Amino acid sequence: MDTNNQPSKYSIAPPPREAPRALLKMKELYCFWLKIYRNFPKVERFGIGQKIDGLFLEALELIFSSVYLPPEHKIILLAKAISKIDSIKFFIQLAWEDNLITTEKYSQFLSGLEEIGKMLWGWKSGLQNKTSAK
Repeated sequence: MDTNNQPSKYSIAPPPREAPRALLKMKELYCFWLKIYRNFPKVERFGIGQKIDGLFLEALELIFSSVYLPPEHKIILLAKAISKIDSIKFFIQLAWEDNLITTEKYSQFLSGLEEIGKMLWGWKSGLQNKTSAK
């Protein structure tokens, strides 16, 4: 707030009462990933494993950050998060093809990432509808 008790144009929205479901699912999937990542052979852990881990963290950060922004800024971050999730899918597939991840775990990753992607697309679409209706 500025000195006139008017909100600043840079003010941040108050935190939500509870985290969006997409964020909670992404955190859950990341914890699942960590258990697998720790068991990668050393060479792969510092190659593809590190790449996947970085993408997960970036996606988590984008989703988390979007919670506190105005709708027009959320749309941009959600689009970036969706792109990160698509990249995670690609690298998880590479890890599976290289037998670093079992078929069962690969399937769990894919279904989890698909679910999160749908949530983010829905969130983004809803925001786009709201902002275009103004």
